[in-house]
Amino acid sequence: MHAPPREARGPAPEAATGSMRLSKRMSELGIASRREADEWIPKGWVRVDGQVVSELGSRVLPGQHITLDAKARFQQAQRVTVLLHKPIGWVSGQAEDGYEPAVVLVKPQTQWRDDHSGIRFLLSHLRHLVPAGRLDIDSTGLLVLTQDGRIARQLIGEDSEVEKEYLVRVEPQGEPLSDAGLALLNHGLELDGEALKPAHVEWVNAEQLRFVLREGKKRQIRRMCEAVGLKVTGLKRVRIGSVMLGDLPVGQWRYLRLDERFA
Repeated sequence: MHAPPREARGPAPEAATGSMRLSKRMSELGIASRREADEWIPKGWVRVDGQVVSELGSRVLPGQHITLDAKARFQQAQRVTVLLHKPIGWVSGQAEDGYEPAVVLVKPQTQWRDDHSGIRFLLSHLRHLVPAGRLDIDSTGLLVLTQDGRIARQLIGEDSEVEKEYLVRVEPQGEPLSDAGLALLNHGLELDGEALKPAHVEWVNAEQLRFVLREGKKRQIRRMCEAVGLKVTGLKRVRIGSVMLGDLPVGQWRYLRLDERFA
């Protein structure tokens, strides 16, 4: 026997217990970013339980089924994600203090010749291409720039659990780092009055530590090291989730392939 068809209820009443804004629910489910949802809802590209919802601010219940029109799915499929090996001296986001933003490095001349994504560079790929996370001006390594709000939320959303791995060159500001200091780097430090999530920190060699974090507070690694008497002399991000920096040369970029996932 076939299951009975789902009743097309549409949006939930404003006062319905447990309801939330449709755009927020879409973001929560990873269907679209809030910006995308707010763009597509007035166009009639979003359905709730099979019924078109075109009013911004509409609310839904957790159990309701949300789908996208083919036009929205096509638009989403055209959005690209870029992996850049950011050099030292470039800022991740907006230009500041005379330093240029890393996005200006994304151009045909700097595309890695070993980019096997099969995606052809278009000027439209630069539109709304924003960093999903930051990398300090004096740090190098993997920086993600994306047009896809789903990826941005996955990497920098409040509930993100995606690992970031760094190789960090350090020197002691006095006594060598003790076992107790290393244990604190792994768990027990706080920044700005807030306890840090557990990390994985280990020695790679006598001058270099490997950090694996699940959060990204401003200058977090440098401040963690300072708290245990270490000075950071070099910092390189080598992995985000399951995506590796690999052999991507400094100052060059490639597209995220269709078969790659951060988590």
